[in-house]
Amino acid sequence: MTTDQLTPTRRPAPPADVRVESLRVGYGAAPIVDGIDLAVPTGVVSAIVGPNGCGKSTLLKTMARVLSPDAGRVLLDGESVHRMSTRRVARLLGLLPQSSAVPEQLTVRDLVERGRFPHRGMFTAWTADDRTAVSDALEATGMTELADRPVDELSGGQRQRAWIAMVLAQQTPILLLDEPTTYLDLAHRLEILRLLRTLNRERGVTVVMVLHDLVEACRYSDHLIAIRDGAIYASGSPAEVITPETVSAVFGVDCVTIPDPVSGMPIVVPTEPELAESDTSS
Repeated sequence: MTTDQLTPTRRPAPPADVRVESLRVGYGAAPIVDGIDLAVPTGVVSAIVGPNGCGKSTLLKTMARVLSPDAGRVLLDGESVHRMSTRRVARLLGLLPQSSAVPEQLTVRDLVERGRFPHRGMFTAWTADDRTAVSDALEATGMTELADRPVDELSGGQRQRAWIAMVLAQQTPILLLDEPTTYLDLAHRLEILRLLRTLNRERGVTVVMVLHDLVEACRYSDHLIAIRDGAIYASGSPAEVITPETVSAVFGVDCVTIPDPVSGMPIVVPTEPELAESDTSS
């Protein structure tokens, strides 16, 4: 995979502003997200972190209009995203869900080409920009050689990269990604995270992603949003959010933090007395 092909093929859409106001979302009677207010920093990479079931994916899906709120609203450039047309939302906001199904025998190229639909009319012919956007997205994700393979014949990691290529071809100023490194081994996880950071640095794309790995979240994000029990517990730079106090409160893990020797960002080291005692006794 390479990030050498990230020069925009067309002028990107102007930055879009995303805000969440008093958001309440649930599945039935109990809210999963309750009372969240959030101003997503424009033009940076943000990571949403927190334990399983805390509301990370629910928040992201509501921001992307996949879920409707019980109360509150999501504003995209000051307008309720749930009242905007599907095509308009798709031109501003790209979503990579946690898992997606594709029709049998749909090829990688076919999938990536779907990312161009928001920019084309029903009977509009393919343009040079469309073809270049698809080609660049395949190249950037290392999927060019697999472009003619059916998606359902790919490995889990290859499928993930194919979906990311589709989102890249959409060429939106905002990307929302729900655990984009799922199914990927270490090398491909790092390549995807570098790719997202490069998109942000070179194109100014606002990236918001749900991540589980705190080291990767700190290293590849400018802004962290820590969620506990459906509410934002802390937000700010990685150094401001990833502290022993916050990790204990959000994840229930006692720890110390040390600087990452490469990035200088905090690394969480759990403190487990039984391990220390074992090391001492040996």
